[in-house]
Amino acid sequence: MGEGPILPHLAQGQEKGLENRRKDGGFLGQPAWLWSLGALLVGLALSLLAASLHRDALARSEQVRLERLAERSFDAVDSQLQTCGLLVRSVQALFLASDEVTIDEFEAMYSNLRPREQFPSLQAVAYAVKSDRPSPDAEPDGQLRYPTVLVAPMQGNRMLLGLDIATQPANLAAARFSRDADQPVMSAAFRLVQRANMPGSDDGLTIRLPVFTPGPQPRDLAERRAREMGSLAASFRITRLIEDALPREALDRFDLEVFDISDGEASPRLLYTNPREIEARKGVETATFVRDLAYGGRTWRMMADAELLDDEAGWLPLLTFGIGCLASLLMATLALSIAGTRARALALARDMSSQYRESEERFRALNELLPALVLLARVGDGQLVYANQACRDRFGISDEFLSPTLPELVEDPAMRERVVGMGTDPGAIFNETVRLRVPGQDPFWATLSVSRIMLGEQPHLLAVANDITELRVLSEELSYQATHDALTGLLNRREFERQLDAAIAALDAGAPPAALLYMDLDQFKLINDTSGHYAGDQLLAQLAALFAGLLPRDAIVARLGGDEFAFLLERTDEARAAALAEKIRVEIDGYVFGWEQRNYTISASIGVVMMRGPGLSQRTLLAHADTACYMAKERGRNRVHLFSEDDLETTQRRSEMEWAGRIRQALADGRFLLHFQELAPLWYGEQAEGVHVEMLVRLRDESGAMVPPGAFIPAAERFGLMPQLDRWVVDTTLANFNRIHPSGKPVKLCAINLSGPTFEDDSFADFVLQRLEDYGVPPQRICFEITETAAVSSMARAVEFMQKLRAAGCKFSLDDFGSGMASFGYLKNLPVDFIKIDGSFIRNIETDPVSYSIVRAVTDIGHQLGLQVVAEWVADDRARDLLRGLSVDYAQGFAIHKPEAALCFRG
Repeated sequence: MGEGPILPHLAQGQEKGLENRRKDGGFLGQPAWLWSLGALLVGLALSLLAASLHRDALARSEQVRLERLAERSFDAVDSQLQTCGLLVRSVQALFLASDEVTIDEFEAMYSNLRPREQFPSLQAVAYAVKSDRPSPDAEPDGQLRYPTVLVAPMQGNRMLLGLDIATQPANLAAARFSRDADQPVMSAAFRLVQRANMPGSDDGLTIRLPVFTPGPQPRDLAERRAREMGSLAASFRITRLIEDALPREALDRFDLEVFDISDGEASPRLLYTNPREIEARKGVETATFVRDLAYGGRTWRMMADAELLDDEAGWLPLLTFGIGCLASLLMATLALSIAGTRARALALARDMSSQYRESEERFRALNELLPALVLLARVGDGQLVYANQACRDRFGISDEFLSPTLPELVEDPAMRERVVGMGTDPGAIFNETVRLRVPGQDPFWATLSVSRIMLGEQPHLLAVANDITELRVLSEELSYQATHDALTGLLNRREFERQLDAAIAALDAGAPPAALLYMDLDQFKLINDTSGHYAGDQLLAQLAALFAGLLPRDAIVARLGGDEFAFLLERTDEARAAALAEKIRVEIDGYVFGWEQRNYTISASIGVVMMRGPGLSQRTLLAHADTACYMAKERGRNRVHLFSEDDLETTQRRSEMEWAGRIRQALADGRFLLHFQELAPLWYGEQAEGVHVEMLVRLRDESGAMVPPGAFIPAAERFGLMPQLDRWVVDTTLANFNRIHPSGKPVKLCAINLSGPTFEDDSFADFVLQRLEDYGVPPQRICFEITETAAVSSMARAVEFMQKLRAAGCKFSLDDFGSGMASFGYLKNLPVDFIKIDGSFIRNIETDPVSYSIVRAVTDIGHQLGLQVVAEWVADDRARDLLRGLSVDYAQGFAIHKPEAALCFRG
C-alpha cells in the first residue's frame, strides 16, 4: 500500500533535479558550454603539438633523404670524372699496342669506342706528338714541341690540328706532370678553341695522359721520360659533363653550385650552377651539403642546397593540425552532448546519421573508382540494377539502361546456367575463370565471383570480375615454351615423355596397341661441319614442317634433341606402323636440302617398337627404340628396323667386344691426338701475353680416318674409361705445353675438360699436381672445365677437388652452364673462375628472345659473383656483336677459330 505514492514522488524529484541541473548548466554545477570550450582548447593544444612533432619528423626524414641524394649526386660526378679518365686511358692503350697509330686507326678506334654515346659532353680526343724540332713560339727553357697531329672526331675540331701545346705553359706543364706521374691530369676551366668567338662561359676542360712507345707500362720516372712519344688529351664541356652525371631528381630538388678551389678557397671559380631561383626560398628552412672532389690534380667543391620541406610535403603538418582541429571539435561536441540536454543528444544523433550517409556516399564513390568490374543484378531475371564505372566502360553500358542481363555476359552455356542457379541456392558460391562477352567486341577472360546478398528484403546477385586476358595469354605462352622445342615447334623431350606415360597408362587400362618410332638423321654432323650449325638448324626446321603432311592427325611427334625425333602412334598395328615409318624414310630420302650453293641429300634411320599390353615402362620403351634405330644404322643406314629381342643381345655383344676394346687399343697404339680451339676476348682484343685455348681430344681409327667425338666419348663414359682418357689428355697437354700453338705463341690459359668420374677419383688431384711440377707448367695457366651436371650431381666431392687444385693456382670453369635444372642455386657454392654458357642458348640468341634473356641473366649474375663469362658455339659475327653488347667476356666457336691439330701432333 505504501509503494504507490512513492514512485511518482521519486520520478517527480528526479525531474526537478534534472531541471535544476539544466538551469545550472551541467551535472557538476558548471555551464555545458564551459566544458565544451575546455575540451576544444585542450584538443587544439594537442593538435598544435602533434603538428609541430609531425613537421619535425618530416624535416628529419627529408634531411636524411636529401643527404643520401646529395651523396649519390657527388658520387655520380666523381664517377663521371673517373670514367672520363678511363676513356683517355683506353685510348692510351692503343698507342702502347701499336708501333705507329695512323689517322685511319685513330678514327677507327674512336668510331669503335663510340664515346659520345657514353660521354655526350665529349668535345674531342686529340694527340700531340713530341718533337725535338724547336718552335719559334715555345718558351726559351724548352726545346721540345708538341704539335697536335691526330684529332677525332674531325668535324668541328679541325682547327686543333697543328696546335702546339708547348706554346701554352699551362698545357705544357700538365703534359709534363701527366708524363712523370702516368696519371690523368685535369685542366682548369677554359674556353675551348672550338668555341672561339662563340657566346657562352668558359666551360671547357681537358683530361690529359702521356703516350709512351709500344710495350708494357713504364715502371719508373726515368723510363717514362725516355719512352715519351707525345701527349693525349680529351676535351669536355663542363656543364654538359656535370648535368649528364647528376640524377634527374638532384637537378629538380637541389640548387647546385660547383666551384674550382684548386688555387685556394679564397679565390674559387664558379664552374656550374643550375637555373633554379635561390632567392625564392628566402625565409624557408634549408639544408646545405658540401663535398670536395679531387681528381687529376684539381679540386672541385660541390654545394647542394634544398628546402627541407617543399610545397608537396609542407602541407602535411597542416593536415595533421586540421585533423586535430576536427577531432577537437568532435570532442567538444561530445562534451557538450554529455553535459547538455536530451535535445542536444538528439541533435548529435541527427549529426551522426548525416555522417553515416556521407560515409555511404563516399563508399559508393570509392566503388565507382575501383578498377574491378562490379555488378548488382536482381535474382530471377538477372537484370542489372547497378554497374560501377569500370564495368560500364568495359561493357558499353549506359547509366539510364543497364543491359544485358548478368547471365548473358557469360559466354559458356554451362557457366551461364550456374550463374542463374545462384538465385535459388542461398548457400552457393561461384568463383570461376570464364569468358565474358562484350557487345561488338571479342570476349575476354576474367575471374568471376558471384554471391547472393540481401538488400532490404530483396535478394540480389553481387558479381565482381577482373580481366585476366593478358595473364592468361602469358601463361599459355610459358606453357607452350615449356612443352615445345624452340627451333622446330614440335613437342620437346619432357612433354613427349609425359605423352608416352599417358599412352602406357591407357595400355594398362586395356587400350589397343600403339607404336613408338625413333628416327635419327644419317650423317647430320656433315652439314654442321661443312655449312655451320645454323644450316643444320634450318634443315631440322624444314623437316619438322615436312612431318605435318605425312603423319595422321592423332600422331604425336617430338624432337628429343639434336637430330633425333620420336613419333607416337596410338591404336595401330605393326603393319601400319612399319608402313608409316617407311613413308617417312622415303620422303626424307627424296628430300634435297640446299644451302649456300650446296645441295645435300638426306637420309634417316628409323627404329619401330610396338607397345602391347600392360606392364610397359617409359625407360624400357625408349631404350628399345634407340636400339632399333641403332640397328638400322648398323645395317647400312637409310632403313627402317622393327625391334626384336635379338637386337638387345646384338647391341650388348657389340658394345662389350667393340667399343671398350677399340678405346683401350687406341690408347695402347697412341691413336688419340689433341686439337685446340682458341677463345677470343670480346672487349680487350688479342693480349700480348699469349692465347687462350681449349684442348679437344680426337681419335683415329685403324685406317687413319678421324672418328667423331660423339662416337667414342659416350662409349668411354658408359664403360668407365673417361678417367684413363682424362689422365692421357692432362699428361700429354702438360708435356707439350710449349708446343701447342703452330705460330709459337705462348699459351696464356689452357682449358682441359674433365668428366664426373675423373674428379671423383681421390688420386687424380695429386696426379695433376705431380705432372705440373714434373713439366714445370705454372698452375695459373691451367683451367679445368667441369660440366654443370657433373658438378651438381656430386657437389661435395667437386668442391673438395676444386679447392685442392685452386690452392695450387689452377683455375676452374663450369661448362654447359644453363643446361641443368638448378644452375643459379648452386653457382654461388662452386669455387669457379669462369662460367661457359651452354651453346644451345648461343645458337638461338639471334632469333629466340628467351635465349637472349637467359644469356643476359647468366652474364649479369656471373659478373655480380666476380666470374668471367664465356659463350660457346659462336657461329657468326652477328652473334658475336650481340654477345659483346651483353658484356660477355670471351667467345668460342667457328666465328672465332675452327679447331685444328696441336703443333705437337703435326707432321
